[in-house]
Amino acid sequence: MSLCDESAVTLARRLRTGGISSRELTESVLERIEAREPDLNAFVTVTRDRALEAADRADRRFREGQAVPPLNGLPVAVKDNLCTRGVPTTCAARILQSYVPPYDATVVERLKRQGAVILGKTNLDQFGMGSSTENSVFGPTRNPHDPDVVPGGSSGGSAAALAAGETVLALGTDTGGSIRLPAAYCGVVGVKPTYGRVSRYGLVSYASSLDQVGAMGRRVEDCALLLGAICGRDPRDSTSADVPVPDFTDGLERGVRGLRIGLPGEYFVEGLDPGIRASVREAVALLEREGAEIREVSLPHTRYAISAYYLIATAEASSNLARFDGVRYGFRASSRGDDLLGMYEATRSEGFSREVKRRIILGSYVLSAGYYDAYYLKAQKVRRLVKEDFDRVFETVDCLAAPVSPCLPFRLGEKMDDPLQMYLVDVYTAPLNMSGLPGLSLPCGRVQGLPVGLQLIGRAFDEAVLLRAACAYQQAAGGSDGP
Repeated sequence: MSLCDESAVTLARRLRTGGISSRELTESVLERIEAREPDLNAFVTVTRDRALEAADRADRRFREGQAVPPLNGLPVAVKDNLCTRGVPTTCAARILQSYVPPYDATVVERLKRQGAVILGKTNLDQFGMGSSTENSVFGPTRNPHDPDVVPGGSSGGSAAALAAGETVLALGTDTGGSIRLPAAYCGVVGVKPTYGRVSRYGLVSYASSLDQVGAMGRRVEDCALLLGAICGRDPRDSTSADVPVPDFTDGLERGVRGLRIGLPGEYFVEGLDPGIRASVREAVALLEREGAEIREVSLPHTRYAISAYYLIATAEASSNLARFDGVRYGFRASSRGDDLLGMYEATRSEGFSREVKRRIILGSYVLSAGYYDAYYLKAQKVRRLVKEDFDRVFETVDCLAAPVSPCLPFRLGEKMDDPLQMYLVDVYTAPLNMSGLPGLSLPCGRVQGLPVGLQLIGRAFDEAVLLRAACAYQQAAGGSDGP
C-alpha cells in the first residue's frame, strides 16, 4: 500500500514516531495527483510549491521537539468555495475565475494553525449548486470507482480525490447533501456538522441558513480528527455557536450497545433502489447484532421537505449571488452593453452557468411581492414542521439510520437535461439542512460494483454519537484503510 492510501490516523502516528516525514508523504500524494488527475479532474488548483514548503515546516516542528497539533504534516484538500489567501477561489464559475482572496476562511486558517499541508482546491458544482460535480467551468469530475459515472456533488472533487488517494483528508461543504452524497458515491466518509458548529466565515455563500462546512476522510477516525480541528466559535461569523467542542476521537471505541437507533419509514418508500435498501437494512441489522436497539419511527413531513428546501435555497441564492455583478471583483463581460444595466446583464449571462441562472430566477420569483406568501413563507412553515418531526423522534431514539441517496451513482450526463430528477437525488439529505442537524455518510457495501452510503442522523451538536455508531459499524464490517 502506498503512503497516500493509508488512513490519516495511521499516518499521523507514523509522522509523530519519525517513521515517515511530511515531505515524503506530501510528495507521494502529489505523485498520485499527477498520475490520476488527467482522468479524474478532482482538483482545479494544485499548490505544489506551497504544499512542499508547508511539509518542510511541519517536519521542522517534529525535529525540534515542539508540541505539535494532531494534523501537523497531514495533506488536506480544500473545496474551491472556501477562501484561500493568495490562491484562486473560483467556485468553479467563470464569474470568479480571476478572484484571488486576500484572506483565509476560518476553517483554512485553523488548518494552517494545525500545521496541515494544503494541497490545493477541489472541483465542485458551480457555487455548490448540483449533485454530480458536472456543473463546473473546469469540466466534470469522474468517479474513481467507474469513470463513466458521477462522483456526486457538490463536493465531488474532494470525495473523488480522497477515494483515489490524491489526498489524506478533505474539506467539503453541505447545503442539501453536498458532503454526504459524494461521500456515499465515492465510498468515503463525510460528516455534515450541526449548523453553527463550524464557522462559515470565508465560505462563498449559496444559501446562508443551510450551508455548513464539514469533514471528509477515508475512515471514521479520520473525520473525527479533522472535525475537531475546524470546529469552534468564531466571532467573525454571527451564526457560529458558542458551544464546547469535545474531543471527537475520544469514545469512538465504545460501541453501540444500548444505543437506540431509529429507522424512519419515510426513507424506505417506493423509489429507493432495491440494492441500496438491502445494503442499508443489512448495515442496520449488523448494528443491532452489535447491541444497538432498533426502533421504527416516522417523520411524516419528509415528503414535503425537498420542495420546501429548493424554494428556500434558491431564494437565498438569488440574494447571495446578487453581489457578483462585474463591478467589484471577478469577471466582467467584454460586451458590456450601452449602460450599467447592460454590463450587469452581459456579465451575469456569461459568468453564470445555466443551472446557477435557473436557481437565481426561481429564487427571485418566489421572493417577489406577488408570490412571497404563497411560496417562500409557506416553505418556511414546512421547514418548521420538518424540524419538529426530528425533535419528536429524538425524544425516543439517540440517532437515525437511513440511505444517503435513492439511487446509485448515475452516468455522466444522464440527469443534466432533467433538473427535477437531479434535485430528487437530495431527497434523503436535504431535510437535515432544513433542520440544522448533523449527518454522516459511511460506506456500507456495494451494488453493481458501486459504493452505497449509510446515513446516520443525530441530535443538534451530538456529532460524537454519530461518529461512535459509525466507528462501531466500520469495525464490525471489517473495514480497512482506504475506500
